[in-house]
Amino acid sequence: MRGGGRVPVVALTGFLGAGKTSLLNHLLRRPGARLGVVVNDFGALNVDAALVTGQIDDAAAISGGCVCCLPDAGGLDDALRRLAQPRLRLDAILVEASGAADPIAVARLIGFSGAKGIRPGGLVEVIDAVEHFRTVDRWPEPPARYGAATLVVVNKADRLPGDDREAVLARIRERVRRRHPQVPIVTARYGRIDPALVFDTAADEDPADQLPIARLIREQDAGRAGHDQDHDHDHARAASVRLDRPVSPTALIDLLEAPPTGAYRLKGRVRVHGSRAEQGFAVDVVGSLIHVAPLPEPPPVGELVAIGMELDPAGAQQRLDAVAATPAERPDTPGLRRLRRYRRLTS
Repeated sequence: MRGGGRVPVVALTGFLGAGKTSLLNHLLRRPGARLGVVVNDFGALNVDAALVTGQIDDAAAISGGCVCCLPDAGGLDDALRRLAQPRLRLDAILVEASGAADPIAVARLIGFSGAKGIRPGGLVEVIDAVEHFRTVDRWPEPPARYGAATLVVVNKADRLPGDDREAVLARIRERVRRRHPQVPIVTARYGRIDPALVFDTAADEDPADQLPIARLIREQDAGRAGHDQDHDHDHARAASVRLDRPVSPTALIDLLEAPPTGAYRLKGRVRVHGSRAEQGFAVDVVGSLIHVAPLPEPPPVGELVAIGMELDPAGAQQRLDAVAATPAERPDTPGLRRLRRYRRLTS
């Protein structure tokens, strides 16, 4: 939500060489998004920082647009405080962790950050399909790091030998799911995934006042001979419903707690009957993270959107339509309690 609400912070983790910077650069190319970026070892500068944009090192001097913040010993909290300033109107903050960082520790740093105006927005674990079993997954039990992820990207799948590719990918998926049965897993080349899995954008074009880093990167790519086009990735599936009237809090929370099959993200704006007047809320589900925030005013027209690589659009549409059709003429006290409980947990 540009210009309002708390900014989601998305962590990009993975072992050295897995392709985190390629994924980050791919996301930065997406037009229409205002992204804050922290590339750091939380005290020691990550050498990959120069590969991101190499153009900005002072978020405080930027009035808007794509911001790359390379903090010194002040650490992650200082970087997040600077990037969460309302005047920047960021859609998301991306944190590229060091290859030596523990994803569980990174998730805790973000979840318990003292920076105001932010919230956890998911943790994307990047796996090097070629080197994974020689570097990360070398013991009988799957690594605990899988348990912190909300999305797993198996990168460099195209570099696996053709005869062994499917077997290796199946083995990686099996190992991840032994530790984290429900986590979505997508395969990628050059770190390319659909940005809709990671953040929202307000438009398909760069804002007029946007610092044109995304455009500059796209133009640079276009000038490279033989460069694969950046849109070379599988697009996420989606289903949506327009909400012309208040929804049932119970039906809404049931949906948030048990999203449609294959949904990685579930988002929207809704209005409900409160005890005295209608109330508006923004809802956002990423993996197992449920975020509920009050809106200044109930939206005249709301919406719910489900997104996922493995989403069943027809089944998801039925679930969304059911929420829209559930009668909500009077205050639903038990449902309001559940809704407000998530509001308190995410406040």
